[in-house]
Amino acid sequence: MISAHRCGAGSDLDLENTRAALDRALTLDVDYVEFDVQRLGDGTFVLFHDDFVELDGHHVPMADLTFEQFSGMADHFMRYDDVLAALKGVKHAHIDLKFVSPESAYVNPESTYEVAATEQALEILGAGQFIITTLEDQSVRAVRDWADGAGLDLLVGLSLGRDTADMSLVEAVRTRLSEFFPGARIRGSRANLVVCHQRIARYTVARFARRRGLPLLVWTVDEPEALAYWLAPDAAWLVTTNYPERAIGLVKAP
Repeated sequence: MISAHRCGAGSDLDLENTRAALDRALTLDVDYVEFDVQRLGDGTFVLFHDDFVELDGHHVPMADLTFEQFSGMADHFMRYDDVLAALKGVKHAHIDLKFVSPESAYVNPESTYEVAATEQALEILGAGQFIITTLEDQSVRAVRDWADGAGLDLLVGLSLGRDTADMSLVEAVRTRLSEFFPGARIRGSRANLVVCHQRIARYTVARFARRRGLPLLVWTVDEPEALAYWLAPDAAWLVTTNYPERAIGLVKAP
């Protein structure tokens, strides 16, 4: 299956997570539409990749802003609930959470921000109409524990392929090893969906997922050769791409 990354904005960064990109993705023969979700300080969820907005050369954390403040500062944005409503009955949602809760909240999963976002998706879209992904182990665990307690069959994926540019060498090596060999993290987080950068997936993670019978989501696959590889039968469960038309063309090619 195919997922339109950041609403399928392609190479135009200004279109990522925007209404224009979403409206276009809704017309395409994709199975999922992927988008990034941030949480503002007043509890409002919005589509935005970074955890800050820039003001006079300074980074202002999203968590310090109300929706009114954020909407006056951001060049583009969409409210999370508006996107869910637009997808309802049309496409599945691939919800990539970019925030975490206060550490104390994880004692009770129901009190976490991640579960609040998941409950909102469940209320608007219904069960089986979305997946949740995140880089954070504790976020996956919170949503999985809550879903199990509520009797919900929900796919929650741990994403492997974190940016290590700002890490120390030791921390970067430790992170990459935990991604190339993710067994302990998958068990600890209770992820039932493996989400992985395509290069790491080719080395070890695709085999790991197949051996354990877990669905594999690979990101972000744009080049024709890589798309052909991952769209082959049984290579991956879901392929996320910035160029969904290119992927659709390969799938439909005789």
